[in-house]
Amino acid sequence: MKLPIRKFVVIEAPSILGLKPTGVENLPKSLKEAGFLKKLYVEKTHLVESFQYNPKRDNATHVLNPQEIRSYSLFLAKAVSATLQGNQFPIVLGGDCSIVIGNVLALRRLGRYGLFFIDGHADFYQPEASTTGQVADMDLAIVSGRGPDILTDIDGLKPLIPDNDIVLFGYRDASEAASYGSQDVRDSNINTFDLPQIRNLGVTNATLAALDKLSNELSGFWIHLDVDVLDDSIMPAVDYRMKGGLNFTELGEILKILLKSGRAVGMDITIFNPALDKDGIIAQKLVSSLIDGLIS
Repeated sequence: MKLPIRKFVVIEAPSILGLKPTGVENLPKSLKEAGFLKKLYVEKTHLVESFQYNPKRDNATHVLNPQEIRSYSLFLAKAVSATLQGNQFPIVLGGDCSIVIGNVLALRRLGRYGLFFIDGHADFYQPEASTTGQVADMDLAIVSGRGPDILTDIDGLKPLIPDNDIVLFGYRDASEAASYGSQDVRDSNINTFDLPQIRNLGVTNATLAALDKLSNELSGFWIHLDVDVLDDSIMPAVDYRMKGGLNFTELGEILKILLKSGRAVGMDITIFNPALDKDGIIAQKLVSSLIDGLIS
């Protein structure tokens, strides 16, 4: 079932269950203050409140807050499903990257959908290799069926997204991840476009090539955006910084191509930390880039 886009609906998902309470929970507030809703012509948002954070790793799964993330994913999936079934385009404002689990769970219940995963990190750690136990380290692994069943097999729907229906775009942490013992996403069937490859092809050609990897048999695809895909020099307001990355113009171009394909059905925005953006200037630039991609 292909769901036509009628209008944008903004869902606030300020969960830090997969990270830590450092400020990313205020991402929705910051983008709203920077005019995101007004520029999208959205009057109000829907809030999916987060649960209490537990800083202790679970003994059985070796991750933080596994039961809470599962429960939150179920609530978030319900909100996203209602929006999709209303022929609307949900934009989910995180929070941390673990919210992608609930978003793609909603799609999995509806049929076969893909995932266009835009992130500076591959997020492909196995729990044993993660130094933190944060699900934001391993959310791509989880939605592709790798990790503890409490998160990978919600509703018995494992994997939420098969490898071949996923594009990982813009990551630049391969060496770092390998040094910590992370499983290598390049050993999977996930379609990978790292930053050097994107630079070699050019952003426009790389985005079009990545889109071609997503089967026409899909009913559509979800866009996951972790803002740490942006260059550290322009996006220092993230908790785990790395040199390099895309610029705001390139991000806008990527989103523009994805939206104009007519196949994107929803999007989430994660990891921006307003506590590291004291004057709000970064939020304003981020909003401009997002709007340029979403409605131009």
